[in-house]
Amino acid sequence: MEAVFFSIATFFSTWFGGILAVKLKSKLHLIMGFAAGVILGVVFFEIFPEIIEQVKTHNFAPTGIMLALVAGFLVFHILEKAILIHHGHEGDYAEHVHPQVGILSALALVGHSFLDGFGIGLGFQASPAVGALVAVAVISHDFTDGMNTVTLMIAHQNSERKAKRFLFLDAVAPVAGVAATLFFSVPERFMILYLGFFAGFLLYIGASDILPQAHSKKSSYQLMSLTVLGALLIFVISRFA
Repeated sequence: MEAVFFSIATFFSTWFGGILAVKLKSKLHLIMGFAAGVILGVVFFEIFPEIIEQVKTHNFAPTGIMLALVAGFLVFHILEKAILIHHGHEGDYAEHVHPQVGILSALALVGHSFLDGFGIGLGFQASPAVGALVAVAVISHDFTDGMNTVTLMIAHQNSERKAKRFLFLDAVAPVAGVAATLFFSVPERFMILYLGFFAGFLLYIGASDILPQAHSKKSSYQLMSLTVLGALLIFVISRFA
């Protein structure tokens, strides 16, 4: 039930991200900077300690876990660059603006959001604590996914109404992803590989995606402070919650 609750939170996070992309364009870089700090805090203060604990408890070889981490980072890096789904790349194809490009990009984000929900479900299979913190990272990331969905649709000459339709699909996708994990369980050996893979994915999202997007708008000490604050928030939660 906890996973379902967090999946509903991802729905609202995605939806509000998309709406804010229209309403608060001048402040989005600050929100994204804070979200990047939250994601990096989850990786270093929650997922990595959980991996270390599992290695000690079950005597797992660390090599496979590190390979999974690198794979998580590179797979999502390659996918992002291949299909140009984030608005940070709009300049790469500004001369080829077309409504279908925006639709295809939005559909790619919908599939990506489904995997986010799938990740929440698998995190709760590892433990409630891991699931909750993974969900926090996904909720932060899905906020920017909502922004990107609307931005890409509108940038490619789609109407605001159509952009909101695809935003709704993107918001529902994580709920479907969580639901898919309710019908099976994952062995511990596979689970720790998943944690490594997901840590690599989150590192890419936080450090190579959201944070550069935030600074591409406007770099400032305020933005950097919010990133640090996001990471410190997770540190406090992991130690005292």
